[in-house]
Amino acid sequence: MKRAWMLPILLVLAGSAGAAGLALTGSTASAVVMLLFFLLLAGTHSPLVFPRSVGALEAERRGAADGRPVVYWRPGCQYCLRLRVRLGRDARRVHWVDIWRDPAGAAVVRAANQGDETVPTVVVAGRAHTNPDPAWVREQLTD
Repeated sequence: MKRAWMLPILLVLAGSAGAAGLALTGSTASAVVMLLFFLLLAGTHSPLVFPRSVGALEAERRGAADGRPVVYWRPGCQYCLRLRVRLGRDARRVHWVDIWRDPAGAAVVRAANQGDETVPTVVVAGRAHTNPDPAWVREQLTD
């Protein structure tokens, strides 16, 4: 859990320090813009942007039952964020597993990627696909 929030917290701290420095020099408007920018960055790199994660075993069970993809991801990953944004509302129909919170999920990703924790790794019908096109993932959701 701590690893998932490290980057967002560092972004908030850096933005706060930079904004404080600008505010002390009298550049209040620039300070506000900088702080808002860093808060936005922190928000997009936090687990809050993604639908609630479940454990790998639960995601696999649900995926087998309903045929939906299981997406293994981690906070701070730009490719995971791209997949999440491009899926839009359909992202809630996918089973998400945060590999930093679930060691079993990290093991699944390493097994699928020759020992690397490359994300997003999407598992559909027992087959792993590393960083697939978001349009392809959306096609897997057609019921």
